[in-house]
Amino acid sequence: MASFDIVSKVEWHEIDNALGQATKEITQRFDFKDTETTLERGSDGITIRSSSEDRAKAALTVLQEKLVRRKVSLKHIDPQKPEATGKGGTRILVKVLEGIETEKARKIVQAIKDAKLKVQSQIQELQVRVQGKNRDDLQLVIALVRKLELGLELQFVNFRD
Repeated sequence: MASFDIVSKVEWHEIDNALGQATKEITQRFDFKDTETTLERGSDGITIRSSSEDRAKAALTVLQEKLVRRKVSLKHIDPQKPEATGKGGTRILVKVLEGIETEKARKIVQAIKDAKLKVQSQIQELQVRVQGKNRDDLQLVIALVRKLELGLELQFVNFRD
């Protein structure tokens, strides 16, 4: 029985590289001079701190440009609203999204069922596994899932015959 997994994974080394490049550019650019703008990677995402909100948003733009240049989809990041800090500065938390949420995984499974193909699909943690006897049916499932508007960057991995 042939199968494959639908996943949404982030290449962390590319994010780290983009973060390093953005940090380097921010330290060198004149418009960021004396704004105390920093980018830090933490357990909950990337934190951008600056002395003003517009500089924090500009730093976010620099980070997004570097991510795009490193071929990391912007669908993987979720910038939160700017928050004021105690010293009068601003902080923006950029969450890095990895895996398929349960609600979106259910939409994928339901779309596969509605297509009435001879395959089985099931949710496994943060991914969806699709199994079927016919390889052509699995390829139709891949085409179907690519057409769905989920707001996720999806990869199709572990294809087994």
